[in-house]
Amino acid sequence: MNVTELFGSNVFNDEAMKNLLPKEVYKSLRKTIDEGKSLDTNIASVVANAMKDWAVSKGATHYTHWFQPLTNLTAEKHDSFIEPSGDRVIMQLTGKNLIVGEPDASSFPSGGSRATSAARGYTAWDPTSPAFVKEGTLYIPTVFVSYTGETLDKKAPLLKSMTAIDMQAKRLLKLFGIECRKVSTTVGPEQEYFLVDEEVYSQRKDLQLTGRTLFGAPPSRGQELEDHYFGSLKTRVAEYMKDLDETLWSYGIFAKTKHNEVAPAQHELAPVFTTSNVAVDDNQLTMELMKKVAKKHGLVCLLHEKPFEGVNGSGKHNNWSLSTDTGINLLDPGDTPEKNDRFMLILACIVSAVDQYQGILRASVASAGNDHRLGANEAPPAIISVYLGDQLGAIVDSIVLGREYVPKQAVPGSIGVPESPIFPIDTTDRNRTSPFAFTGNKFEFRMLGSQASVADPNIVLNTIAAQAFADAVEALSGAKDFGKACRAYAEKLFKEHYRIIFNYNGYGPDWEPEAERRGLLNNKTTADAVPAFFGRESIDVFLRQGVYTEKEVVARANIALENYIKTINVEALTMIEMAKQDIYPAVNGYIAEICSVVAAKRAVSEKIACEKDVALAERLARDNEAMMNAVEKLETDLLEMPEGNGPASQKMAHVIVPDMEEVRRCADGMERLCASGYWPFPVYTDLMYSVK
Repeated sequence: MNVTELFGSNVFNDEAMKNLLPKEVYKSLRKTIDEGKSLDTNIASVVANAMKDWAVSKGATHYTHWFQPLTNLTAEKHDSFIEPSGDRVIMQLTGKNLIVGEPDASSFPSGGSRATSAARGYTAWDPTSPAFVKEGTLYIPTVFVSYTGETLDKKAPLLKSMTAIDMQAKRLLKLFGIECRKVSTTVGPEQEYFLVDEEVYSQRKDLQLTGRTLFGAPPSRGQELEDHYFGSLKTRVAEYMKDLDETLWSYGIFAKTKHNEVAPAQHELAPVFTTSNVAVDDNQLTMELMKKVAKKHGLVCLLHEKPFEGVNGSGKHNNWSLSTDTGINLLDPGDTPEKNDRFMLILACIVSAVDQYQGILRASVASAGNDHRLGANEAPPAIISVYLGDQLGAIVDSIVLGREYVPKQAVPGSIGVPESPIFPIDTTDRNRTSPFAFTGNKFEFRMLGSQASVADPNIVLNTIAAQAFADAVEALSGAKDFGKACRAYAEKLFKEHYRIIFNYNGYGPDWEPEAERRGLLNNKTTADAVPAFFGRESIDVFLRQGVYTEKEVVARANIALENYIKTINVEALTMIEMAKQDIYPAVNGYIAEICSVVAAKRAVSEKIACEKDVALAERLARDNEAMMNAVEKLETDLLEMPEGNGPASQKMAHVIVPDMEEVRRCADGMERLCASGYWPFPVYTDLMYSVK
């Protein structure tokens, strides 16, 4: 296999466009992609025909407008290329069909932004994200809007947020005498996941219906030996990862790093940075292909944030940076950041944005699955804070607290053995407990759940950063001494938003009360986090930057709450079914077996001691009865659900979830006592250690 030939072979990429398009058409399309110029619709027919010919040469017979509705998944409607021509057919893709499609919008979530009866929707080509061929179909990345113009997807607002930060960053750079055509946000989302054997998975109703185990006692061996992280790959896992890499490479996805993660059966895949909208498309395709490739190997890829209780869950670290088309990384501090006015101003703007809009930044990663991770000593706490590291932290401390800043230089490191190479020691450490950490020349937003769309947090990040840049431009324009005004404004922002900076252990017991003292939000559940979107200040920032209308903001908040309510409801109903139909009768069967053993023993001799048998049977009977009482309470509470997304989500978070925890507590206790042959489904040891 020649990787360089394989890479991008299924993508209508720059090489394909250059080879198949007329020179002037190619140049026009590149201007749209590279500079954000308006698409020249006059070239659409030529591009469509070339794209069709290329796709047909790859075995495609259909095309689809591939879009991202408000479901965290992708959607596609396939149309064939065939068009009648007398008694025969021809293969055709018109310019109109390339640019615009018309899927039915009635059954996609809208959050009240349109009436259910308003069924017409439109998909429109996103030429900045390349088309590709998969399984006999040409996939054309698109946005999705309603007949009345409301965005019904995640791509359109993401593109708007990218336009907003491009415009405001260029205005800010112009004050420094820097001209460029485009400022782009780039993203590299690391993807964590679990692999389990397909046969074992098929015996777990909860995994199939909810993506996580609703029952399961901890295995005798979990992650406490810390031997799985970066450990050698098991044979089936290595074969899967090799197949996955090659598949992703063929779609032009820069899969770079792979390794075992902390928990047994947990792994990670990390790509190279790319432009935000392409990164979002790539990640959606990656999640789909991870699952499909797993099935080829008799495996199931679990992307739920917390498939197994008691071991680390899975996240998706969002590495976010900002660069000009001339090659300037705006988040590169340089060797002397304290003297770099441009960097310090941009840093101050981002810190202020994260503090001012911490509520919607937290809400952008809120989901039922992610509620299990945040703050569980495997992911950042639900409190938003910014980590700057030793060097930048000391610089900001000197600005805010009036301390003298003593520059810290990178020094060579060595283990003290002559044969060992000298390695550079950076000026700052990394903080894995911080939600929003500066990591050298980028920020790492670590709160995303593993199955989430990367679009949501990046829409928020781009929008709030754009607003902070716009505010800076307004404050500094016309300053007589720009350098002095710039430093004064950065100092003002650092002092006003100093509370959001935390360079210590986010898992420490002192952080939560300290964060409360600082006035930082601590919204631990989706029900508590999402309402931040309804705030006037939150709505206004999207309006000012042209990313959402007010109706669109409210719609997305409603959809998030609806999804949360529906997810918990499905989990609760599945739990009730498993408890009643599987666990309760299985435990009763084991109790009956114990009783028959006691009877047999006593039939032999009344002197045979059966106290332990009787005690076990009595304990299981009590626990089984307690579980059913807990199930009955759960059922009753589910039937008494209040009207409205707000009250219903609050009840789900603060009544139904605790009810479910009680059912699970009873069941997991019985799992430890039951003979393995009686327990009705595979246990954690079977699930986490079955792949060899």
